[in-house]
Amino acid sequence: MTTVVLDTNALMMPVECGVRVFEELDRLVTDPDPVVPRAVVAELENLSEGAGEEATAASVGRDLAERCRVVETHERYADDAVVELARREFDGYVVTNDAPLRERLAERGVRVICLRGANTLAVTER
Repeated sequence: MTTVVLDTNALMMPVECGVRVFEELDRLVTDPDPVVPRAVVAELENLSEGAGEEATAASVGRDLAERCRVVETHERYADDAVVELARREFDGYVVTNDAPLRERLAERGVRVICLRGANTLAVTER
């Protein structure tokens, strides 16, 4: 299995971008093991309490997180929790469309999967 860490906006992509995240992961990664930090689940829960499209996307993302293995981290902020998991020894990927987070991960040599085109994901080069 290949570890694939999903951040908050990755789980919100189905509503915000029309991306079928898990189908795309199956296309890109052999035997993906989707993982979500507990801080990401908390952020989705918080965002889902609002109104509008963002709240709807977060609610859907929270439901999608149930298809993932939820992992505890020392970090409480979602992006920091994603980076913490990426620091752990794994030869996997992080799914995010967050540009500052992608930069932090790239500095650490982490392979990132992000949006390419209207509703397709792609692996970025290290």
